Amino acid sequence: MQPAFEEALSRLEEIVTALEGGELTLDESLALFEEGMRLLRVCTKRLDEAESRVSMLLRGEDGEIQAVSMR
Repeated sequence: MQPAFEEALSRLEEIVTALEGGELTLDESLALFEEGMRLLRVCTKRLDEAESRVSMLLRGEDGEIQAVSMR
C-alpha cells in the first residue's frame, strides 16, 4: 500500500534534509535517494490525479462546468 500524499511529502522532506546534511555514507545516500524517487512518483501521481479532478469541476464564466487546463 502506498503512503498518503502528506506522509510521502513529509518523508521526502526528511530525506532531503538527511542528504543535505552530508553525514551519510554513499550506500546510505543511495538508499535514501532510491526511496525518495519512489516517493516522488507517488506524490506526482497523486497531484496529477488531483489536477484532473479539479479541472473537471471548474466552472466557466457562464456557470457551465468546463474543463480548464491548469498548466
